[in-house]
Amino acid sequence: MLSRIVGMQATADLSRPPSVSLRAEALRALCASEPACKVTITQTLFEAMQAGRTRLDTAERLTPDPATPLPGRPMRPALIAPVDVPQRSPFTPDGLSMLLHAVAHIEFNAINLALDAVWRFPDMPADYYTDWLKVAHEEAIHFGLLRAHLQSLGHDYGDFAAHNSLWEMCIRTQHDATARMALVPRTMEARGLDATPPMQARLRKVGTPAALRAVEILDVILHDEIGHVAVGNRWYGWLCAQQSIEPLSHYRRLAREHSAPRLKPPFNEPARRAAGFSDAELAAMHQA
Repeated sequence: MLSRIVGMQATADLSRPPSVSLRAEALRALCASEPACKVTITQTLFEAMQAGRTRLDTAERLTPDPATPLPGRPMRPALIAPVDVPQRSPFTPDGLSMLLHAVAHIEFNAINLALDAVWRFPDMPADYYTDWLKVAHEEAIHFGLLRAHLQSLGHDYGDFAAHNSLWEMCIRTQHDATARMALVPRTMEARGLDATPPMQARLRKVGTPAALRAVEILDVILHDEIGHVAVGNRWYGWLCAQQSIEPLSHYRRLAREHSAPRLKPPFNEPARRAAGFSDAELAAMHQA
C-alpha cells in the first residue's frame, strides 16, 4: 500500500507544471521583442500566478542580460521626437488609423512599464508584484484590442512613427521605486485619464463604425486605467509612509528632479478621484 501511495504522489508531481519565478519571468516578457510573444508570455505568467504555479522571491536581485536591450521591442515603429510625430485627425481613414496606432503604442509601452515594475524593485510587499503583474495583463488586453482594430482597417502596429517618452521616464526613475510610482503611473499614465474623454468625443463626431468601435475600446481602457493609476497611488503612498515623507511636497521635488511634464488642464477629476488622488493633489494640479 505504501509503495502504491508513493507511486501516486510521484505521478502527481510529474503532472504538475513546474513553478516559475514571477519576477524573473516578468523580466523575460519585458525582453521579448515581438509584440505577440510579449503578450503571450505576460498572459501566461498572469494565468500561472492565478493558478498558484509561480513563486515569488521579493528579495531576489535580478540582472538582465547586457546583450539584450530593455525593453524588447520590434524594429518598427520608428521612434522619433514627440514634436515630430504627425498630427492625427480621426476624420480621415488614415488619420483614424494613426490615432489608433498612437494609443496602441502607449498600451504596448504600458505593458513594458508594468513588467519593469515587477522585476526591477526588490524588497517590496508581495501585493506590489501581483498588483503590477495584473496591470501588465490588462495592458496586454488593451494592446490586443487596439491592434486587432488597427488590422481591421488595413494597418498594423509599427506602420506609423511613434515617440518614446513613457519609456524615457522609466529609465530616469530606474533606481528609485518612489520616483517610479510618482512619475510613471501617477503622472505619465494618469494623463490618459484626462485625454481619453475628449478623444472619445471627437471619435463620436466622426461617427463611422470604425470610430465608434474605437470609442468602445477606449471605454474599456479608461475603466482599467483608473485602477492602474490607483495602483501607482497606493504604492507611492506606501513608500512615502515607509520613509516618513510628505507625499505632495515630495512629488513636487521628484517632478523637478526628473523633468516630469507639466500637468495641464482640463483634468478628469472624477476619474482622478476614483484613482485615489486627494483634494489637495487635485488643487495643486490647477496651481502648477
